[in-house]
Amino acid sequence: MERAKQILALAKKYEQYTAENLSKLIKLKSLSTQEKDVIYELKRMMEEAGFDEVKIDGLGNIIGRIGNGKKIIAIDGHIDTVDLGNLQNWNFDPLGGEIKDGFVHGRGSVDQKGGPIAAITAGRILKELGLTNDITLLVTGTVMEEDCDGLCWKYLVEEEKVKPDCVIVTEPTNMNIYRGHRGRMEIVVSFFGVSAHGSAPERGKNAIYMASRAALEIEKLNERLAYDEFLGKGSVTISEFVSSSPSLCAVADFAKIHLDRRLTWGENKELAVKQVEEIVKDMNAKVEILYYDETAFTGLKYGMEKYYPTWKLEESHPVIQTGIKTFTDLFNEKPVVDKWTFSTNGISINGMYGIPVIGFGPGNEVMAHAPNEKVPIDHLVKASAFYALFCEMY
Repeated sequence: MERAKQILALAKKYEQYTAENLSKLIKLKSLSTQEKDVIYELKRMMEEAGFDEVKIDGLGNIIGRIGNGKKIIAIDGHIDTVDLGNLQNWNFDPLGGEIKDGFVHGRGSVDQKGGPIAAITAGRILKELGLTNDITLLVTGTVMEEDCDGLCWKYLVEEEKVKPDCVIVTEPTNMNIYRGHRGRMEIVVSFFGVSAHGSAPERGKNAIYMASRAALEIEKLNERLAYDEFLGKGSVTISEFVSSSPSLCAVADFAKIHLDRRLTWGENKELAVKQVEEIVKDMNAKVEILYYDETAFTGLKYGMEKYYPTWKLEESHPVIQTGIKTFTDLFNEKPVVDKWTFSTNGISINGMYGIPVIGFGPGNEVMAHAPNEKVPIDHLVKASAFYALFCEMY
């Protein structure tokens, strides 16, 4: 308990430092594939905080290391953000990084620059106090997550050979402990018709009608998808419908629908594709999983299939139990243990590679991708204390 008090006192002492660091990051716009300025600012911050080693990998992820112990803990946060949206919906400058009324304001404050900034403060605390556990701490600021969650960790594991014993994902949890979320995938269904003059539609085969019939069946499919007691129900919705024809006086010979499929426990890509194929089996249609293949700010082109596996840990898992004890020792109360609604880098860290993941991050996820995004400074302080003590307790 003495160690918890020491750590919490230092986290509070560095409150202004943490808030100002986050403010600096918010002022640097960092859409996916355009994160260079933020990554180099993080490098400066990690070096200033006394990290033993700081490197930027081929994809542009930054990895700061403290210690050289046998047990490897990573604290991960992606530092790319979505765009600003309609500026009329904001009550303040989304890139202002204003520190006011107990909050840091701006795009990325919650999703998701606050987490890595709190992790840097945790690193500074551990450098000051000394790591008492046989730990190597890695703080990772990862790229391109908003475009393709998990791609950054695919690169870290497969190309950089980073394989921690556990990872704290710092996506916003409203200071709760999260232990899983549904997976997702992006499916495109293309329909191929035959064009004819619009004055004689019977001569052709209208791809829009095919796609429309399929769309109504997909709406019904959503109602009968699997349910998990913890993660909830699988879902599917159509997020885009496009078509084309030789002319506006012709039968449409092509249509395409884009499906956002959320996967609960026990659902995987083979099942999801088969369900859609069954709907279109009597149509001239093709079902495909999309592939992400973009160029990072480093110039590297790297990609993966847009299938993001479901994952969860049981509450009894040692990593989740360590998190619960860490929280209880710091704040003298039991945490809420829950799940994310959206998807995170956990899809690859745990979903692909089986590395245990615990979620704990500053901010409320309802602020993610929303106007007027802001994070409580109190959350940043508590998160930095949690990350530091977790390393001691692990």
